[in-house]
Amino acid sequence: MQTCDVVIVGAGAAGLFCAGVAGQLGLSVLLIDHSQKVAEKIRISGGGRSNFTNRLIDASAPHKHFLSENPHFCRSALSRYTAQDFIELMKSYDIPFHEKHKGQLFCDRSSEDLIQMLLKECDKGGVMRWQGCGVKAIASEDAGYNLQTDQGEVHAGAVVIATGGLSIPQIGATDFGYRIASQYGLRLVSRRAGLVPLTFDGAEWAPYASLAGLSLPVSIETGAKKTLMRFDEDLLFTHRGLSGPAVLQISSYWQEGQPLHLNLAPQEDIEGSLMQAKVRSKKLIANELGAWVPHRLADAWVAQDPQWQRPVAEASDKALLQLAQKLSRWPLTPNGSEGYKKAEVTLGGVDTRDLSSQTMESKQPGLYFIGEVVDVTGWLGGYNFQWAWSSAFACAQALKQKQALAQ
Repeated sequence: MQTCDVVIVGAGAAGLFCAGVAGQLGLSVLLIDHSQKVAEKIRISGGGRSNFTNRLIDASAPHKHFLSENPHFCRSALSRYTAQDFIELMKSYDIPFHEKHKGQLFCDRSSEDLIQMLLKECDKGGVMRWQGCGVKAIASEDAGYNLQTDQGEVHAGAVVIATGGLSIPQIGATDFGYRIASQYGLRLVSRRAGLVPLTFDGAEWAPYASLAGLSLPVSIETGAKKTLMRFDEDLLFTHRGLSGPAVLQISSYWQEGQPLHLNLAPQEDIEGSLMQAKVRSKKLIANELGAWVPHRLADAWVAQDPQWQRPVAEASDKALLQLAQKLSRWPLTPNGSEGYKKAEVTLGGVDTRDLSSQTMESKQPGLYFIGEVVDVTGWLGGYNFQWAWSSAFACAQALKQKQALAQ
């Protein structure tokens, strides 16, 4: 039987980082993953360059950028291992990176640089890695835990679940972490796909399906009053609906049956500009719109109403007003999303009421949960990776402290 201080299940961002830190603190660590390849989500993230953190994260106000039944839960971990801490680690490995916008940091070359750094951190800590090894069962006992795996039985003083969520099953996502939580009586917050493209009824979407591939900056919002959320980001038309950063961001806040409202030209006073054009221009309305939105979009838009298919000077004030209002507050109600196959994250997860914000240990002694499996979900733009690093670091520190107290 293999014995060690801690077994970490899941070799993604959180699992790899926790293993490296714990190992370098002197713990004997076994990292297990059912996939032959580690960190596939890191590998494909950020277009292959991995948006590994965001320098604008405000650890004192996590509710600004993180969703959870208790968004303040992540304050402790985020404040003890910050974006700057991870940046310094990247610098120590001479990994070049750049800021894209809004604090989003990406590897210059490839996400493989980041993966290799995490593996080297594990090597520094003497971490054992079993890849392509499934965990069949976990059982607690007085002195820790016994795990039945594809490579035999393992005994450990503690177990860390870093198995992620349900998003992108084609690269290995499973519900393993939630099943273990349920096994030990921990509560779960209902899960759904987050940071995901939204879809629309086929007949309703037919006028816009031809715009697939078109991108433009928009303002998008959903909810009302206290639940109102708005993002100013790029929108991408798809054959089945909408994607791009604007929609991925709003999807985490959108509720089924709730409408979205989009301003397709947020930098322009469409109503005022159309009224001015009516006085001075002989152009078609579509040509006028082409100055503020892509021409393909302008053509598709005016095709919806004969009153818009004429020179702007010949259009009625009422028709121009209706056009401006629809462009600046286009109401749309999605019929769903592309689901976990296209989702970047899973909303919900292990209920934070059953975890310590200081240590990530659950109410079941010696059982820890970190990263995406927990009910903490960040915005698009590096926030979820930072949660992985921070929760992993807090867990590793706690494991060492617990071992020291036991000795």
